[in-house]
Amino acid sequence: MVTGAAGFIGSHLVDRLLGLGHDVVGFDNFSTGREMFLKEQALASARFRLVRADVLDEAAIEAAVEGADVVFHLAANADVRFGTQHPGKDLEQNTLGTWRVLEAMRKRGVRRIGFASTGSVYGEPEICPTPEDCPFPVQTSLYAASKLAAEGFIAAHAEGFGMQAYIFRFVSILGERYTHGHVFDFYKRLRQRPEELEVLGNGRQRKSYLYVQDCLDAILLAIEKASGKVNIFNLGTDEYCEVNDSIGWITGRLGLRPRLRYAGGERGWVGDSPFIYLDCSRIRALGWRPRLTIREGVIRTLDYLVEHPELLERR
Repeated sequence: MVTGAAGFIGSHLVDRLLGLGHDVVGFDNFSTGREMFLKEQALASARFRLVRADVLDEAAIEAAVEGADVVFHLAANADVRFGTQHPGKDLEQNTLGTWRVLEAMRKRGVRRIGFASTGSVYGEPEICPTPEDCPFPVQTSLYAASKLAAEGFIAAHAEGFGMQAYIFRFVSILGERYTHGHVFDFYKRLRQRPEELEVLGNGRQRKSYLYVQDCLDAILLAIEKASGKVNIFNLGTDEYCEVNDSIGWITGRLGLRPRLRYAGGERGWVGDSPFIYLDCSRIRALGWRPRLTIREGVIRTLDYLVEHPELLERR
């Protein structure tokens, strides 16, 4: 079962699982998910069943997990930047939603969960690259706080009810079907005003990114090889770039030379860490290596958005 099955990462995971011969139940409330992503492959498969419901719907989630070998829980509110404008949303969709999934699993005897967490749980760490056992700092975003709380419930259910958990702390993910994030925002602004680009912060924020198929390779490898009760993995590349680097790749690909107008400051918004760089030696020890560089991931993402301008329309 995959929650958030019509989303960016979730829809790719559904396709991968179907390609491996599994029966898949996809679960999505379509608040941000897109049916077009499932039409490309999943909806044509007799081994795929779609459930249109919210993870807070107790009856729906319990019925959907029935008989699952593994639940991949990707459904979440991922609106990090505007989290302070609706402070209850992260708690409800991310923390309480995860608890609903766990309770449904407990009641229906499902024992394995893969969870999409975030590297943002490290806040602004003093250790970079940041390992999984880094001391946790003060949380800087509601999104990260909600994901960390969800991790706690997952670990407690693993301990209390004999579940096995795989927690994946992502950097930002790039690739086809991408619908929000810096590449999306920059491309949308450049379509509207190609002569000028507004940049949040000072452009020197340092970020790490990972291509979506590399992310899925890591997830599926960990599920196959890691055998602990609670398995936590950072997922990212062994490199990072400045926001200015990414702007250069995007504008160069588009053949544009816009004026850059910076908002100023080290952070683009409240909770925006100025340096995200994860130590991924734990997942690498299992034999995983990312195939694409950050630059290649940015270009592939941009090319997909150019080919699918309908994704830029307000829903």
